[in-house]
Amino acid sequence: MKLLQGKVAIVTGAARGIGEAVAIKLAEHGADIAFTYVSESSAEKAAVLEKKLIGLGVKAKAYKSNAGDYAQCEMLVNDVIKEFNQIDICVNNAGISKDNLLLRMSQEQWNDVIQVNLSGVFNMTKQVIRPMMKAKSGSIINMSSVIGEMGNAGQCSYAASKAGVIGFTKSIAKELGSRNIRCNAIAPGFVETDMTSYLNEGDGAEKYKAGIPLGRFASGEDIANTVLFLASDWGNYITGQTISVCGGLNI
Repeated sequence: MKLLQGKVAIVTGAARGIGEAVAIKLAEHGADIAFTYVSESSAEKAAVLEKKLIGLGVKAKAYKSNAGDYAQCEMLVNDVIKEFNQIDICVNNAGISKDNLLLRMSQEQWNDVIQVNLSGVFNMTKQVIRPMMKAKSGSIINMSSVIGEMGNAGQCSYAASKAGVIGFTKSIAKELGSRNIRCNAIAPGFVETDMTSYLNEGDGAEKYKAGIPLGRFASGEDIANTVLFLASDWGNYITGQTISVCGGLNI
């Protein structure tokens, strides 16, 4: 059973990690996929993913676009509408971290994280709601983090950006519910990706796992399954919520 047949999804930051897993999962369920990557170093991975998605029997296209740049987001959504004719699902996944203790954090480090992680969600959502409002249907899924719920020493910029995503999500859900547009957030815990490879360095893995009731890190597919649920009709009465996919870390 394909839950997203005939749908078109945008997934930002999908050349690797959680975004890649999300793009594949949505394609497996019939959605055509437009996805972004930001750096030339990711272009090869993006091309491989595009080919893989097409191999799943859907239309797919990679776009080089920076979620933190408003003009690029505007151009991206216009291009996707021209190519795919509609946008039903937007997964705001693009994100970065530049961790440091506040005492040592530079203004540039702070601004960079807020620009991509929080302003990027604004930039993309601002653009996709127009076609969604016209269609009177849509699902926007914003990637927050368990750190945005709990806070963490050395991650004040990341925590602030991800907490901001939760507040933004609730507000947009209230604004657009009457147009049948849902907006939800997902707060992953520790997920095994390139970005979190440090978790397995030294004795770190066992230390982190000791604080997770389920005793393991999440896979990208664990997060992607939740995205699928929220993107599909299975989640059609859920909006303004933050679903923590963290193995119980935030209990």
